[in-house]
Amino acid sequence: MNPELMHFRPSAVPLVTSDPYLSCWSMVDRLYDDWPRHWTEAPNSLYGVIRVDGRAYRFLGGATTLQTTATQTALRVTPTRSIYSFEAGHVSLTVTFISPLLLDDLELLSRPVTYVTFDVTATDGGTHDVALYLDISGEWAVDKPYDAVTWRRLTHPDLHVGALRSVEQKALRRRGDDVRIDWGTLLLAAPSPTSELAIGRAEVIRRQFETTGQLPAADWEADAHAANCWGGPVIGACLRFADVGEAARSGFVLVGYDDEVSIEYFHQPLRAWWRRHAEASALSLLTDAARDYDSVSERCSQFDAELETWARAAGGEHYTRLVALAYRQAIAAHKLVEGPEGQPLFMSKENNSNGCIATVDVTYPSAPLFLIYNPDLVKGMLAPILDYCGTDAWVFPFAAHDLGTYPQANGQAYGRNRIEGQMPVEESGNVLILCAAIAHLEGSAEFAGKYWDLLTEWAEYLREKGFDPGDQLCTDDFAGRLARNANLSIKAILGLASYGKLAGMLGHADIASGYLDLARGFAAEWERLAGDGDHTRLTFDRENTWSLKYNLVWDKVLGFGLFSPEIARREVAYYLRMQNTYGVPLDSRRDYTKSDWVLWCAVLAESREDFEALVAPIYRYVHETQSRVPISDWHDTITGLRQNFKARSVVGGYFMKLLADKLAREE
Repeated sequence: MNPELMHFRPSAVPLVTSDPYLSCWSMVDRLYDDWPRHWTEAPNSLYGVIRVDGRAYRFLGGATTLQTTATQTALRVTPTRSIYSFEAGHVSLTVTFISPLLLDDLELLSRPVTYVTFDVTATDGGTHDVALYLDISGEWAVDKPYDAVTWRRLTHPDLHVGALRSVEQKALRRRGDDVRIDWGTLLLAAPSPTSELAIGRAEVIRRQFETTGQLPAADWEADAHAANCWGGPVIGACLRFADVGEAARSGFVLVGYDDEVSIEYFHQPLRAWWRRHAEASALSLLTDAARDYDSVSERCSQFDAELETWARAAGGEHYTRLVALAYRQAIAAHKLVEGPEGQPLFMSKENNSNGCIATVDVTYPSAPLFLIYNPDLVKGMLAPILDYCGTDAWVFPFAAHDLGTYPQANGQAYGRNRIEGQMPVEESGNVLILCAAIAHLEGSAEFAGKYWDLLTEWAEYLREKGFDPGDQLCTDDFAGRLARNANLSIKAILGLASYGKLAGMLGHADIASGYLDLARGFAAEWERLAGDGDHTRLTFDRENTWSLKYNLVWDKVLGFGLFSPEIARREVAYYLRMQNTYGVPLDSRRDYTKSDWVLWCAVLAESREDFEALVAPIYRYVHETQSRVPISDWHDTITGLRQNFKARSVVGGYFMKLLADKLAREE
């Protein structure tokens, strides 16, 4: 393997990832260089120490009084696991964070628990006494570190369980982007009798373990069990291994969060999918997770191996590392809840963009991952928007942008519902294309049929307004409004073809023929208007401009064949000439790009060599950027610095190559 790939340094490493609130990352090179952080960069402290023959070494968390650290020797990030290797004394330690986000198992996908596993082995042929300590702070349960938390133990027959909660429970009352949860219960659990647990003041409990190897005999009793997070309570677990030799010894703890209610959906509180049953509770959550540890660990290991093998065969080593890192990020920017009729709804948060919930032009780029593994999740993204737009609350003849600001999905927030603040062609085309993709994968247009009148209205809008768009926004709204946008026109054309495809699958042959013919005619006219020598234009009326035509990928993936293959050939060749150190710019106006769109354009390449040549600078960006956050999909192609955005679900778009590969195999 390329030495560079053996030492892949992600911009941030996923540790505990489940949903937009339960999302903790390491944003440094070594696990002990700083405290772990929520994706918003607020501290979500975890602290870990290994004692080998009475000497303490810190392996996780920022510097405290313990300056001695283990030596981190390796890091590997797979789709569901982050695996750290350390040396401490004459013992090797492997710490693995497993977030079992398996998309074909909604119960498991929804379960907000991460396994933190420990494997220890002697490296000198001798035997050693080893004790491991890990704690978690109340910062995870509050929006601000000065907010007060309370703590207690939960009684369980097979687990030691500690719980931390904010004193003032504000369920679903706070909305916004740079905010964290301030309701529900943070949980740390470890199997008994092979572990110990204590709840104490951070500096006291840590120092006692570091110096004596013991935990306090009693939990902290300060202030009637309430304190703020600055120097406040932590839940600490200890695992002991006597006579550690060459055979690996293992143990695990559970980090979980019971939010009790998750989303406000048109003023009705919805529960997480795992909590839809009356008997579900924090204790049942931990019981199920502990019971399934062996089987889930094996399933995650197998899934990771299969996905990485597939990605490697389809796109090479750089591509494999990118999709492995993107996997948990894409999923954890959503919350899976039970809808009002018992249906699964998969609600995204537009992280570090504006905090919107169920944003259509975030669903659109993220969809390839979910289309591959479970199209029902894409339905769960689209249905809330479609249901909303079918009510009297939505007055426009095109699709809405969002349903509000997370976690309140009570109606669109973007653009203040003024016509000039909308994305008419963008969102209508997005929904139609994704409905066609679902139908293509399932061999049935049943889902689209439920909303046929609405989709028909939007198709009519695209027929009238989409081919040569007026001055309006597209998903790249940070670049400003743009008239006669050639890439947006492609979306409209493919949206019309998608409607035609759906009509045919629903038995409307005449409608299908008419719309597919319309799309073909528009595609031919598009080629005439957009052509600019060896590439195509940013807008129909601006010579010597260009842009990434990422929407064109659906013509290939869904097999429409509307555009001449020569268009894609010329575009790919031009992008290869235009790319900088960290990728191809989004268009001729700026040096920044969107990495998800670059990877969509790479799928247009006919050769493996050209695909890898477009992917390599994006890998280099994630590996080298000094913007140490969960992948920012909007970055400067010269400096490698993020422009904005982080931890967004749109990196699910990195899976477009695999979606194309899947559909090509099935033809």
